[in-house]
Amino acid sequence: MIFGLLLHVWAAIIWVGGMFFAHFMLRPAAAPLEPSIRLPLMRRALARFFPWVWVSIALLLLSGAGMIKLGEGGVHVQIMMGLGILMMLAFGHLYFASWRRFQRALDGGDLPAAAKQLTHIRYIVTFNLVLGLVVAAIGATGPYW
Repeated sequence: MIFGLLLHVWAAIIWVGGMFFAHFMLRPAAAPLEPSIRLPLMRRALARFFPWVWVSIALLLLSGAGMIKLGEGGVHVQIMMGLGILMMLAFGHLYFASWRRFQRALDGGDLPAAAKQLTHIRYIVTFNLVLGLVVAAIGATGPYW
């Protein structure tokens, strides 16, 4: 049970921490760059981050299901699970819609369209970051409710 909890916490840290870094450090640092430099930079950074998100999602689902099966539960776990699934669905939309459109626009040299898709990605990341921080707070405090 401890190993499952550790995997769960590490996966959440990787996903939420990566979003925090991208949103509050990488994006502002890249903002002054010309689009021809900024957009490929963001593509390379996100292309390295997204596989880690997929691994995190898999670990969160497996470890969460395992802990529930072993008797972990309560209202806080149900809330975390619901919000986590919402985050996963939002990421799925980000990855299979906005991310793909961003890559196609960038590959086609349409920098304004790529920038527009990157803005959509930022909105989804912001949404997921807020949810992720809420889920972390619930996970840390839920057992004490």
